Amino acid sequence: MSTNGPRATVLVIEDDPQIARFLATALDAHGYALHVAANGHDGLREAALRQPDIVIVDLGLPDISGLEVIARLREWYTRSIIVLSARSRETDKVGALDLGADDYLTKPFGIGELLARLRVAERHRAKNENAESEARIEAGDLVIDLAARRVQRAGTDVHLTPIEYRLLAALARHRGKVLTHRQLLTEVWGAAHVESPHYLRIYLRALRHKIEADPAQPKHLLTEVGVGYRFADE
Repeated sequence: MSTNGPRATVLVIEDDPQIARFLATALDAHGYALHVAANGHDGLREAALRQPDIVIVDLGLPDISGLEVIARLREWYTRSIIVLSARSRETDKVGALDLGADDYLTKPFGIGELLARLRVAERHRAKNENAESEARIEAGDLVIDLAARRVQRAGTDVHLTPIEYRLLAALARHRGKVLTHRQLLTEVWGAAHVESPHYLRIYLRALRHKIEADPAQPKHLLTEVGVGYRFADE
């Protein structure tokens, strides 16, 4: 990452001082401005104060769970959240991702891999901000306002979870085009989850029940068997 332009800010919510110091040194050397909070409550306050570009959060915090931190952040924070945790069970990963985390890195970790995840998060942010500044998509009685992050069906607001919204927005931005399972998993969950197609099946099913008049015969969220999914606005 070049240090000539504005430094991207990263908030690390981590109670291990050795890891915090290691991250501070490594990320500063690669052009990031780092802020550290040693517990969940301080992390939430720092996030509101600093408005960081990326939040990295441990799940095993001394006051409140990292999962609670993610859930409370996602009430307002729309940028990338990366979990950095010693917990490697699938249930921990799925729980964090379901609450709105974008990526999950297991301790011990290499700084090269973490930097790669940060670069992916920055690319997603830039791409999403550019796309969301221009699009209001109307498809029958469905309206997707990407700039306002608002979805309506027949004039009524549709409540979507953060991941449901990101999945719908990804498909809508590329309306008419088939997106492969790998493309969707990378855009919505991050490159670490390209081998988790069951995420797509679960969330597509939930989305269809929320936005399709007949989820069993969808008109907008179409399956391309063996390939991926397509959003149809006709």
